[in-house]
Order: sequence, then C-alpha cells, then structure tokens
Amino acid sequence: MRVIAGVAKGRRLKSPAGLDTRPLTGRAKEALFSSLANVTADARVLDLYAGTGSIGLEALSRGAASCVFVERDRTSMQALQANVEAVGLGGEAVLRDVDRFLGADEKSYDLVFVDPPYALALASVEAVLDRLVPRLATGAIVVLHRRARGETPRVPAMLALTDRRRYGDSELWRYERLNETQEET
Repeated sequence: MRVIAGVAKGRRLKSPAGLDTRPLTGRAKEALFSSLANVTADARVLDLYAGTGSIGLEALSRGAASCVFVERDRTSMQALQANVEAVGLGGEAVLRDVDRFLGADEKSYDLVFVDPPYALALASVEAVLDRLVPRLATGAIVVLHRRARGETPRVPAMLALTDRRRYGDSELWRYERLNETQEET
C-alpha cells in the first residue's frame, strides 16, 4: 500500500497484520481522488475509521490543508502514526471511538471519509452520518466506503447523494452537504 499521487507519491505505508483494515484498492482510490480533484486542494479533511490513514494521507499529498484521523484500534493507530510521520505532511491522529469523537469535536470539515468496519450495522453507519452533518461546511463532500451488499444507507437531512460506485466487493457513496435554502426545496 502506498500514496498514489501528489507530493508524497510512491511513499509506502505501513499496515498492521491481519484483515481488520481493508484499504481501498489502488484503482478505487485513484477513481475517487480523480472525482475529488476540485475539492481536495486546501480542504479541511476528516478521516473516520482511519485505519492506516491511507485515504487522509492521499488527500494531504494532493493538497489538503489539514486532516484529522480518527481510529479506535491501538494496533492500527501505531501504523497510522508511523505513516503520518513518514509522509511528513502533518495530520492529527486521534485515538478515540468515532461516536465519542463526533460528540466532542466542534470543527468544520470540507471533505470527510467514512470507512467503518464492514461488520458495522447499517443503522450505526446512518447514525454516524446523522451526527456528522453539523460538522460539515456547506458544499462539503462525504464519502462512505462499505461492502457491496445491495443495501443503501438512508440519506440524512442536509445531505444529497450525488454518486454511488462499485469497485469489486466495495461500494463508495458520495454525499454533498446542502445549504439551508436547498434543504427547504
């Protein structure tokens, strides 16, 4: 696993042993970031269920202003911290459960990646999306990575589903934060 583009292109990333982290394939990551080219530069990024940090680090490599990585697993956190240090583009790694983080965090974000464990129930994923909405700048993009199961998460108020793509056994949902006027229509 490595950073595929930007100033840290080619930088190898550490990953803990086992199957608990499931990074996006290179093809899916390249397609995702190609679609986000006009959003990534100078973005304030949040990487939830960050694992090794490969998605947030890719965003930093492509010009994001900052990234907060949230991960609760200590083994993944060790790899994440090593990767943040090795890439050298900054970023804040937070060892905390996503629900607790969202309950305490008051920052605003432009780009958010939500990559929960495949086993996390759909209702729990929807609850995370709901709690995330107040942290989003108008026009912010949220990307959800899930196993392709034929299920479709409910779209929270103030978000619009703008894209859905399948890559092998994974699906990416892309949402955009609406402004107050758009929600009323």
